Amino acid sequence: MPSLSAELQAAIDAAQAAAEVIRSLYQRNLAITTKADQSPVTEADVRAEEAIHEVLQARFPGYGFYGEETGRHNPDAESVWLVDPIDGTKSFVRECPFFSTQIALLRAGELVLGVSSAPAYDEFAWAERGQGAYLNGKAIRVSRTAELGQTIVSTGNLKSLARSPAGWRGLAELIGAISRIRGYGDFVHYHLLARGALDVVIESDVNILDIAALTVIVREAGGTFTDLNGQEVGLATTSVLATNGILHARIRAALA
Repeated sequence: MPSLSAELQAAIDAAQAAAEVIRSLYQRNLAITTKADQSPVTEADVRAEEAIHEVLQARFPGYGFYGEETGRHNPDAESVWLVDPIDGTKSFVRECPFFSTQIALLRAGELVLGVSSAPAYDEFAWAERGQGAYLNGKAIRVSRTAELGQTIVSTGNLKSLARSPAGWRGLAELIGAISRIRGYGDFVHYHLLARGALDVVIESDVNILDIAALTVIVREAGGTFTDLNGQEVGLATTSVLATNGILHARIRAALA
């Protein structure tokens, strides 16, 4: 395993600080507040983001910060932290372990590192551009699956795709050609993709804070990560096509 940069070490430390907060509040029947977009927020979300911000601000005071709960601070900085303290608050509230802390670093418009921490699921993944991807301390790689008939696809958040007749029809035809369809969702299917346990992830209705860190992790594991139109991931991205790379063009064509 390569030595960690100061930035990656800060992101890991921040995620671990958030994990301590989250573990102390998980399964505690916390009060829930509904935000303007109808998504839930709890004390755990707020306190976890505060813990993350404290670590990152202390180490890199000149960097920007874009948090799910506190919004944007110094957004014009060359380097900006992208943070979702609990991606999957609905799962957290329902005491389902499919939630995680997501921390990424965006520099000059490029995603350069990512940390994905799932304290209740006991998985911790990280990656830095050019340094490979790691899950629980072990290097990981995507699969080498090349045939549709052997492909495992996982989906999540498909409302927008379902409203598109062409896209929905394309997905239906794709399902008929592949080996298996699952809906693991959230961080789970990206970790599975990055370690070669499945081959394709398809999602719509996402936010950049949900996927920024996972983009780096999948790419550093050898995969390809775009939106459903094949476009580069950016602050405005709302859909995902992530694959082992080999299958990307074929899946993209099937969904077009």
